[in-house]
Amino acid sequence: MPNLDKDVPNLNKDANDQAQLLAQLQNKELLIVNSRRKNGLIIYKRYHAEFAGPGSVVGSVFDLDAIGVLPVGNWSLVPPKNAEERHRAYLIRRQWIKLVRQITVNPAPLQRAQIILNQFENWFDEETVSCVPDEAFARLVGVLPQTMIRGRRADARL
Repeated sequence: MPNLDKDVPNLNKDANDQAQLLAQLQNKELLIVNSRRKNGLIIYKRYHAEFAGPGSVVGSVFDLDAIGVLPVGNWSLVPPKNAEERHRAYLIRRQWIKLVRQITVNPAPLQRAQIILNQFENWFDEETVSCVPDEAFARLVGVLPQTMIRGRRADARL
């Protein structure tokens, strides 16, 4: 069983908790990914996924179309304290989207797979990255899950 004090994705979290979190996002509840922890939230949309890292806003109008969520790391969501914190969280979410977008503009799918894996290992650690499903990474950077498997194998050989 993972130690939740470490940066291990909380993947054994009860499905009811994830369903509750998804409902909060779909009901326009505005929350912020705790900026004081190494954590984030992969938000599944119909055809892709988005990563909301530490300090990012989630919910509200951003995630009405969310169909699933995957907490990563020692995750925690907090309500914004004031309008300034809410505004800062909007800007941070935008930055996380831009960072992932920079990866997706690479025309080589295998390179996209390897880059997202490397980025997540920089943001978290190898143990956390190994627990995130290939499907989640694939949706983040627009590749097939099989490409993520190849990317992980190539990464392991380095």
